[in-house]
Amino acid sequence: MTKLLAALAALALLPAPARAQADGPPRPDLAERVDALVADVVPDVVAYRRHIHENPELSNRETETAAYVAEHLTGLGMEVRTGVARTGVVGVLTGGKPGPTVALRADMDALPVTERVDLPFASTVTTIYNGMEVGVMHACGHDAHVGILMGVAEVLAAVRDELPGTVVFLFQPAEEGAPAGEAPAGAELMVAEGALSGAEAVFGLHVTSAHEVGQLKTRPGGMMASADNLEIVVHGKQTHGAYPWGGVDPVATSALVVTGLQTIVSRQMDLTKAPAVVTIGRIDGGVRSNIIPDSVAMIGTIRALDDGMRAELHDRIRRTATDIASSQGATATVTIADEYGYPVTANNAALLDRMAPTLQRVAGDGLDTGVAPVLGAEDFSYFANEVPGLFLWLGVRTPGASDELFPPNHSPLFRIDEDALPLGVRTLAQLAVGYLEGDESAGR
Repeated sequence: MTKLLAALAALALLPAPARAQADGPPRPDLAERVDALVADVVPDVVAYRRHIHENPELSNRETETAAYVAEHLTGLGMEVRTGVARTGVVGVLTGGKPGPTVALRADMDALPVTERVDLPFASTVTTIYNGMEVGVMHACGHDAHVGILMGVAEVLAAVRDELPGTVVFLFQPAEEGAPAGEAPAGAELMVAEGALSGAEAVFGLHVTSAHEVGQLKTRPGGMMASADNLEIVVHGKQTHGAYPWGGVDPVATSALVVTGLQTIVSRQMDLTKAPAVVTIGRIDGGVRSNIIPDSVAMIGTIRALDDGMRAELHDRIRRTATDIASSQGATATVTIADEYGYPVTANNAALLDRMAPTLQRVAGDGLDTGVAPVLGAEDFSYFANEVPGLFLWLGVRTPGASDELFPPNHSPLFRIDEDALPLGVRTLAQLAVGYLEGDESAGR
């Protein structure tokens, strides 16, 4: 906690506001008031985050987390809706002055991962997932997202009379994907149920151990990939393994299909435009060593950072699988569940340009607006497809720490350095204030 205390001290030492009159009392502007309030709420944010970390809940099961958030927002005097997109919470903070509406988002769900981090507030929760008993852990940092946004709500509620507009707080379920039979879910369903109604822009952030505390990273355009589930079933003709000519071998055909799929990205797509990936993660077929089965099923994922490339990948995958199967006397059924896949998470370039002065003031040398895109996916994309959106990476790795100590998100050893939390609160709070106050004041 030494670095956390240092961060609080640094916030307390921000320059004193200009005086309205030479002999009058200080009259800090709204951005400076927010900075001072952030320092006050950081201990609360740490407590919120630890409570949520110790009590994780899986996608569409975030009932206790939602109740905890709703009670907090209600106590701040907000208009609160619960049960949005099944377990989501929406809080509306109406400012004392007229102005636009901006939305801030945090996701609430945990993962079916058994925690292996030695913390006094480590998760010991278990549940049944896909028929197996598993641990439940905030292995992707959503506990930090919720704690940060609860802190932002506390800060902005304290200055509501000075806010020129409205802030909508989106506490979203099921970012990690809905259980079978429960799609649509998460951000997609929140949008469908009107959670963004009236908002002109939406902001969100994601903690990552890939970057260090104090670093804030983003980019214009595609920042995270689309993610589409792929299923291919190769249909052959069952026969004895000693006499393969008596049937049609879907196993051998599937091997050719998998190889062919890899050449789509490496030989058929213009990768100077954007990266892409086609991965087969599971193949299932046959029951005995000497029986060639009737069919083989495979499942995988398709990732793209460009919408046009995404559509082209779908077409080429269908053509490759069906034509290779046909060449072997087999057939292939290709299903791409793009109605449930996450779109590309693309930052609005004009919005990033408008808010860049605010981000620079908040993060200083830690700001990078040209970070490389990644092929992970995020359903923040549904919000950003509805209104202009801006998504950011918040570094949570202790400076100089090793990969072993700070492994990637989704690891059972995933951890965050809580010294990162003040920057997270300050970033979202100042983005909201900067947007509401308009272009000129966004750059104070």
